[in-house]
Amino acid sequence: MTKEKKKKEGKGLDIDLGVVKIGLGGIFKGIENIIDLADKLKEAGGEIKKEGEFDLSHLKKGMKGVFGVSIKTAGGVPVVEPFGNIIKTPAGPSIEEEREPITDLFDEKEEIIIIAELPGVGEEDIKLDLNGDILEISAQRGERKFYKEVLIPAEVKAETMRSSYKTGILEVRIKK
Repeated sequence: MTKEKKKKEGKGLDIDLGVVKIGLGGIFKGIENIIDLADKLKEAGGEIKKEGEFDLSHLKKGMKGVFGVSIKTAGGVPVVEPFGNIIKTPAGPSIEEEREPITDLFDEKEEIIIIAELPGVGEEDIKLDLNGDILEISAQRGERKFYKEVLIPAEVKAETMRSSYKTGILEVRIKK
């Protein structure tokens, strides 16, 4: 394949995350650039969250690529969490039908709290399954599909798990 043809095929597949522009082929290398920005975040405190979406109808009717990253500080250390439906595989980036929702986990004194963003689904569309130290979150309504496995950092009592869902935000609480 010629350089010109490769350049043409990659055209339009850039994702502008506001802080950095990443081509589909270099998405995961682009995360390294974002990590450098995390030092600036550490100075300012808080969180940076950027996402992008692009049309992939030429691969499958109605398919969209969604990729985002959340950068926040936890105890002064930058934490980078990617989300979306683009995953890294040994063969390169792969686009999945399910999106990985952005989540936060809080390890409190007496319980674990997990917050997940699941826009566009209803409470009845959400399934939670706790297997040992892994909480599986899945939801589907129409074309919107979400899936995430969350590693629980402490021993919890499965029978105490309760959840609530309001305006696209899922909150799960599990007693230790």
